[in-house]
Amino acid sequence: MQPIFEAYLDRLEFLHKEVEQALDNLPPAALDWTPGPDMSSLTVLVIHLAGSEQFRIGDLISRGESDRDRAAEFRSQGLDVAMLKQRLAAVLADSRHTLEKLTMEDLAATRVSPDTGQTHTAAWLLMQTMMHIALHVGHVQMMRQLWDQRSTVSLERAAQ
Repeated sequence: MQPIFEAYLDRLEFLHKEVEQALDNLPPAALDWTPGPDMSSLTVLVIHLAGSEQFRIGDLISRGESDRDRAAEFRSQGLDVAMLKQRLAAVLADSRHTLEKLTMEDLAATRVSPDTGQTHTAAWLLMQTMMHIALHVGHVQMMRQLWDQRSTVSLERAAQ
């Protein structure tokens, strides 16, 4: 694998681990909980993060067949931590497979997104994917903090 793609994979693995750590030891109720209207649950964030990575790296860059239903990602619920981690592992394995095959010349190749019709280089798609995942990792971490804070406040109130 080219050094640039090794470095990219290293950062992608790091971000996936951050999501997995945020999911550790959560009760099922935490996964579908939201702190307010029009906010995404942990389940939605993880499924969307995985869906976007699969779409850009696996489908667009690797020229896979896309059957992504982006809207359905935002309706996801009822999954457990093991299922979410399994989805993350599957998409990471697919991304790794794609990155192992890429060459420096591939970075300049263009792809047309079937959902928007826009044309982007593979380099742009990789950078956009990393930026998008990092953004949602922050959301996942914030949702975990909000859940933990909510749980602490509930326990304190019950003790009074």
